[in-house]
Amino acid sequence: MNATGTTCGRTTGTYATRRGRTAGERAPDRRAVGPAAAGPAATVASGRAAQELGLKRGEFELAVHLGLIGTETPPGGGNPRVRRAEIDRIRATAGFPDSLRDRVRTAGTAEAAALLGISPVRFTGLARVGCVSPVAFYLNRYRAVVWLYLVEELTAFAAREPELLGGRTPDGMRAVLKAGGDRRARNWRAHRTGRLLSRTADPWARAAVRASALDPVQLAGVVHDPYERAYLVRTRPAGAFGRPGSVSGREAMEQLMLADEPDEILWCRVNLVTELDRARESRPAPRPGDDRPRCGPAAVPPGLRVPPRPVGREGRGGHGRPAGPRRPGLRLRLLSRLGLGTAAPPRPPGRDR
Repeated sequence: MNATGTTCGRTTGTYATRRGRTAGERAPDRRAVGPAAAGPAATVASGRAAQELGLKRGEFELAVHLGLIGTETPPGGGNPRVRRAEIDRIRATAGFPDSLRDRVRTAGTAEAAALLGISPVRFTGLARVGCVSPVAFYLNRYRAVVWLYLVEELTAFAAREPELLGGRTPDGMRAVLKAGGDRRARNWRAHRTGRLLSRTADPWARAAVRASALDPVQLAGVVHDPYERAYLVRTRPAGAFGRPGSVSGREAMEQLMLADEPDEILWCRVNLVTELDRARESRPAPRPGDDRPRCGPAAVPPGLRVPPRPVGREGRGGHGRPAGPRRPGLRLRLLSRLGLGTAAPPRPPGRDR
C-alpha cells in the first residue's frame, strides 16, 4: 500500500539564522562547486532549497512530487538539486510563503473529517470507496498506516459533491463498504504513478515506473531478459516519502507500493508491456561493459527525440490507458506475452468513484 514517512502539516513562522535573518532572506549558496555553481544556473541541495522556501522536509518532498518545485539530477548522478532560478520564481509568486504551504498542507482522517464537518467514520467510508484519494501516508509506532489527504483536494470535493457529506449513504457505497472494499492504497499508487510518469519522457524510466508496482515474480513474468529486469530495478524511482525507523517498517512500506488485487496487477502488466516496447525501440538495455549512462537525457542516443506523453487518468486517482495508435494483432500479441492466450482482454478499471 503506501509509505510516506513524515506528515506534511502547515508550518508556522520562519527559520531564523544565527545572523538574525530569516531563511528566505539568506544570501545565495556560494559553497556549491563545479559548473552548476556558476552564474544564474546555480543549484542548491534539496535541504537548502526547502529551508529557503520555508518548508519542512516532508512538505518539500510532497511539493516536488506534485510538480510545484522543479528539481534536476546532477550530470554525474546523485541527489536531486534545485536551480536558484526556480527558488527565485517560487518566492516571487503572490502570497509566498503561505500560498506554497497551503498547496502542500495535508490532513489525517480526524482533521479531514473536522474540516468537512462530518464524522471520522463517514470520512473513512468516503475514502475507502474512492471519493477522496490519499496523497501520502506514514507508519505510526504500531506500524499502522496513517493516510494523509491534500486539504486543497478535500475542500474541492466538498464544494463539488456536498450531498455525499450528509444524509443517507448511497446504496452503492454501502455495498462496497459492507463487502470490505478499500481503494485507498490502490488510489495512492495510481496517483503516485501518474505523477512520476508526468515528470519523465525517458522510455526506460517510464517503464521502470510501471515495473515498480510489480513484485519480482510478476516482473519476471513480463520481462524475461535478466539484463532488462536489472536495468528496470536500478532505474525505478525511489520509494515513498519519509524514512521508516526499522527494517520491518521499511518492508511494510515497500509492500504497500505493490499492486495487490488481480485486476490491478494485470493492468500494471499490460501497461508495462506497452512502455517496454517503446523503451526497446528507443535503445537496448545496457549490458555488462556498456558505458552508456543508465538513464536520463544523456542516455538517449543523439538525434532521438522523446516527446513527453500525456499522463492519462493516473494523476487523478484512476488508471491511465496506454497511448498510441492500435495496430492489427496487437491485442492478441499482448495477451500472448501476458500468458493469457486468446482470452478476452481485461477492461481497465473505471473511475474510483
